[in-house]
Amino acid sequence: MANTKKKSSSSSSSSKRTVWGLNKISFWTIVAVTFLYAVALVLSACNVNATVVSALQGVATAIMIIIVAILAWRYVRPKPMVWKVLYIICLLIVIAGIIVPLVIG
Repeated sequence: MANTKKKSSSSSSSSKRTVWGLNKISFWTIVAVTFLYAVALVLSACNVNATVVSALQGVATAIMIIIVAILAWRYVRPKPMVWKVLYIICLLIVIAGIIVPLVIG
């Protein structure tokens, strides 16, 4: 009985550690992206070249998409093939949604 309690407490402890890691990554990603968007906002208000502002916003968006894509893949990896196909289709549409307006505009 003591072994059962020990096992459950260690497994709950390790899952808490994983969740804390994801929470920490999410928080610092938001902080970094906020900084990039704030710099872009200030530069835009100062009438700096629009290319610089767009580049900063693009970098911020790319950081968020990369983090979310990695976490989503960790969720989808053990799932059946249909989930993986859905993941790839969604990722391609997101990438197209970012690149196409840049090329057209």
